[in-house]
Amino acid sequence: MPIFNFDNSYLQLSDKFYREVKPNPAPHPELLLLNKDLMKDLDLEVLDENELVKILSGNGIVEDSQPIAQAYAGHQFGHFTMLGDGRAILLGEHLTESNLRFDIQLKGAGQTPFSRRGDGKAAVKPMLREFLMSEAMHNLGVPTSRSLAVIITGEPVYRETVLDGAVLTRVMSSHIRVGTFEFARYFGGIEEVRELMNYTINRHFPELNDAQNPALALLEKVMDLQMDLIVNWLRIGFIHGVMNTDNTSIPGETFDYGPCAFMGIYNPETVFSSIDRDGRYAFGNQPNIIKWNLSRWAETLLSLIDPDEKKAIELATEKINSFDEIFTQKWWEMMFAKLGISNPKPGDDDLVNELLRLMELHQKDYTNTFTYLRMPEIFDENQFFLDEKFEAWIQKWKSRIKLENGGTNFAFELMKKQNPVLIPRNYYVEKALDEAEKSDFLFFHSFLDLLKTPYEFLPEMKEFLQTPDEFDSNYMTFCGT
Repeated sequence: MPIFNFDNSYLQLSDKFYREVKPNPAPHPELLLLNKDLMKDLDLEVLDENELVKILSGNGIVEDSQPIAQAYAGHQFGHFTMLGDGRAILLGEHLTESNLRFDIQLKGAGQTPFSRRGDGKAAVKPMLREFLMSEAMHNLGVPTSRSLAVIITGEPVYRETVLDGAVLTRVMSSHIRVGTFEFARYFGGIEEVRELMNYTINRHFPELNDAQNPALALLEKVMDLQMDLIVNWLRIGFIHGVMNTDNTSIPGETFDYGPCAFMGIYNPETVFSSIDRDGRYAFGNQPNIIKWNLSRWAETLLSLIDPDEKKAIELATEKINSFDEIFTQKWWEMMFAKLGISNPKPGDDDLVNELLRLMELHQKDYTNTFTYLRMPEIFDENQFFLDEKFEAWIQKWKSRIKLENGGTNFAFELMKKQNPVLIPRNYYVEKALDEAEKSDFLFFHSFLDLLKTPYEFLPEMKEFLQTPDEFDSNYMTFCGT
């Protein structure tokens, strides 16, 4: 019985969109991590672990797998360039028992025709990072890629130093991105864009086939998904760090966990990426960037929106121009919910704005502040600097949530769903990765287990709510994945 139930619908597209390629065999593969929860979600049953390792290390091609590297392009930090899967190989699309379709992709399995000067390999630590962060995001309730396994290859990878090689198995509903459409437009033509649009609609949004203007309906649908995704990021303090158009997933999933991090002290200008020197992808700028990315995507669809270019530009511009109002509404709803407010009243926006100003002024932790409002008892005395203005704000807020239907208890239940107690704080992520890189997985696994229930306070979480002073102020992440 095969481990995977592979189908290969992407191969229905013109071969411009991909290149057939075989993974590089790993000399001495060993299973480092296996995501058993995801195995169940995918209806995968492994009777022979050696066979699984063989497949996910690139040492064996399973029945019905037709490995490919996908072609795409993208605006990276605002500059357009030709790209493609440089070290990712799509084994196929796995169909679950309920006919859900998921890409199964090997990351770090060797060179592809799009590798440029790269070796197509990956090191252990960045692959462990993606595993940890993507599972944390999944448990936080954010649409995301997931990680099925990390396998060490038994060969060295040469970067600034010599590192141990690894392959990560990434799972997504698909790897179609804004950059895929940019590739179709710039390196193909209207027929390639039409072909990709039809495929995307049939795969992800079949209900749009009945739309009067499918291209415009697709733009509106994906814009809505992207807004929901960014609102989710802002809700939990997540900073992607490299929001290029090739990292903008059409189905609205978070992926590419290189220079990503979680904000501790609240500051909208927070950046942790070593390559984002101008703050383009700062925490508070993420809404502006997703709007910019969607604008680049809309440009690829113009010829399908209307054959009259002027009319097409008018229709697309109207959709893009609606972004600010819709996004702002979604953001306010999210922020009100973080304070336990489900039925906003006049003055509630002042309550939110004042809290954010106080947090920024007093350099308070974003996640812990919202947890403190609901559960002050789990924090040490004097941990929060409560000046007169903050005390006055708390009294106003307490009076306000009493007016909610269901009162304070209902408000607290709403807050619990919106505000994680535990996030993968940068200090503990690095501690977990550093120890795991030295083959000590004790802390990695215990941390990962706690991250499975981020909205439920457990006493053993208390030590993870704080990080050493100044750690985040000097913290940098890199494009290692």
